[in-house]
Amino acid sequence: MQAKKGDAVQVHYTGKLEDGSVFDSSANREPLGFTLGDGNMIKGFDTAVDGMKLGEKVTVTIPAAEAYGERRDDMMIDVPIAQVPADIKPEIGLSLTLQGGNGQPMPVTVVGVDAEKITLDANHQLAGKDLIFDIELVKVN
Repeated sequence: MQAKKGDAVQVHYTGKLEDGSVFDSSANREPLGFTLGDGNMIKGFDTAVDGMKLGEKVTVTIPAAEAYGERRDDMMIDVPIAQVPADIKPEIGLSLTLQGGNGQPMPVTVVGVDAEKITLDANHQLAGKDLIFDIELVKVN
């Protein structure tokens, strides 16, 4: 049985960066289930699973453009320090969630702090990175 667009599939996977560090894995948990081609997975992952045979294992390198995109300078946000709520102590590396223009939550990371402003990075943490996935197709419906 071969996976094709529209199939409900389940995979085990390990996602790594080029330096070999693991950023996510389904090891020791249930396999990841999704509908192939429905747009809920990054493009390169979806493309890699399309055409796999049940039980097949592959290793694929997904370029940033087919993963979380390139890093974008327009996703850097300066906020005047006076607008930072009093209960938030901004420190570099702090993760926060803003409300986007359409009401959607927007995760950001504090990347700069000075006397006048804090700088937030709204890029996905994996933006600009090529990703390596070990994928095993374990179920096709």
